[in-house]
Amino acid sequence: MATAAEDPPGLQDQTGNLAAGAGARRPAFPDGPGMPQANKKTIGHRGIDPTGETTYKKTTSSALKGAIQLGITHTVGSLSQKPERDVLLQDFEVVESIFFPSEGSNLTPAHHYGDFRFKTYAPIAFRYFREMFGIRPDDYMYSLCNEELIELSNPGASGSLFYVSKDDEFIIKTVQHKEAEFLQKLLPGYFMNLNQNKRTLLPKFYGLYCVQSGGKNIRIVVMNNLLPSAVKMHQKYDLKGSTYKRRASAKERSKAVPTYKDLDFMQEMPEGLLLDGDTYNAVYKTITRDCLLLQSFKIMDYSLLMGVHNVNQASAEAGAVSVDQARPQAQKPLYCTALEAIQSEPTRMGSMDMEDKTGGIPAKNSKGDRLLVYIGIIDILQSYRLAKKLEHSWKALVHDGDTVSVHRPSFYADRFQKFMCNTVFRKVAAKTSPTKKRRAVGHIPLRKVPVFLTQASSESRSDVEGESGMQPGRPDLLPKALSNASNFDKATEHRVSIALENTASSSQQDVSALDNSKAQAGPLEESLGAISLSDVVPQMSACSV
Repeated sequence: MATAAEDPPGLQDQTGNLAAGAGARRPAFPDGPGMPQANKKTIGHRGIDPTGETTYKKTTSSALKGAIQLGITHTVGSLSQKPERDVLLQDFEVVESIFFPSEGSNLTPAHHYGDFRFKTYAPIAFRYFREMFGIRPDDYMYSLCNEELIELSNPGASGSLFYVSKDDEFIIKTVQHKEAEFLQKLLPGYFMNLNQNKRTLLPKFYGLYCVQSGGKNIRIVVMNNLLPSAVKMHQKYDLKGSTYKRRASAKERSKAVPTYKDLDFMQEMPEGLLLDGDTYNAVYKTITRDCLLLQSFKIMDYSLLMGVHNVNQASAEAGAVSVDQARPQAQKPLYCTALEAIQSEPTRMGSMDMEDKTGGIPAKNSKGDRLLVYIGIIDILQSYRLAKKLEHSWKALVHDGDTVSVHRPSFYADRFQKFMCNTVFRKVAAKTSPTKKRRAVGHIPLRKVPVFLTQASSESRSDVEGESGMQPGRPDLLPKALSNASNFDKATEHRVSIALENTASSSQQDVSALDNSKAQAGPLEESLGAISLSDVVPQMSACSV
């Protein structure tokens, strides 16, 4: 990993005067006496400077975005000159570094962001990951570096910064040192899992980088975008399957699109999200497989990020447009939409034109509203280390240990899977249509009737018609009309008579067989003699009065 000893020499003095040739330019990566001592607001490493701009480790967001784009442009361009080959085990440990002086060099362009060093982790391995998801180098560089990155205004309580590309395909997130180190160790197993199964709800990692300046290391990871900005999310949830302090705060609820939690979901959607049978089975299978993988890596405290787009509500809103036509309607990376990730075919729960374009999973709520659901597992870089074990032990002393979010990986995976597959997603009971019922009745095998029984039944039917007073040649009389109107009843009687005749014939055969057996057993019965009631009931003596 990067260390402070590798800092650019021009940034060792940050009192407002940079190295020679930098002039009186204001430092983009301030860290020293020239920087205000206190920010207006700080959450983790994220803060806001007096000018109102977001900072991360006292580095302005604009300078960080510029450094990221310069670094990715160089590393992707230099990587394209290397021949393609298979990924080797040592490729996961490679770290490439390039220095970007503000005045430029023979390898880097001049810029106004201040001197910094850009590091790329496992470039060959991540190139393989991007190719696996159908991302070409020029598309990757164009999406991230052609236009300015968009900073998300609602990043959450982790203290990280989030940027989204202009075409809405990629997310850039700042991560801590332990998370970046854990991802490096995870890469070989992650590589093996992707080779076995490309369809997964786990994050798709496309690159791991580090911007190093002024003694600060800002590590970033590039991932797939789960919630497309082109689709309006009416509800958003962060679900873990735990109940301890899993309710959105009053401050969070005051936002335009708040992120609700487990208890909020159970209160607002007690019947869950209804999926058809095939879609539910696909979701269940994918979540089960992903939880097993995370458990094997001893990962816990992950979440299911879910965005819900209500199709009925969007069409009812005055002047509302469900999908922004100015933005791209499809994502280029493969297996990155929710519908692709769960290995499911398009739904049968109503006609929706958007799921093929935005990748939402079609569902319904208890009111019957049509929904598009976007899901993905996030925050998987939390391993069950000593700090997490101590956190669980401390919370278990005060509260029920099974309800807190921090728990051992096996228990966490089982609780997560049960909550998602039993509470969040539920299967719609399949209804048999009348057409299928008629087909099922039509396929009942009919019993073949012998010809002589059919003739006998027809003769008996003619005798019955003669005795009923029906006159031949007079179809206008009432008995004849009733007989025409009751064809179904006569057909039923015909079947019943056939059944009775068959039963009678079988019983006659049984009687004849019994007579034969009696004839054969005649001598034995004569030798035994007849049994009378007096043999069973003893004689009672007469009672005298």
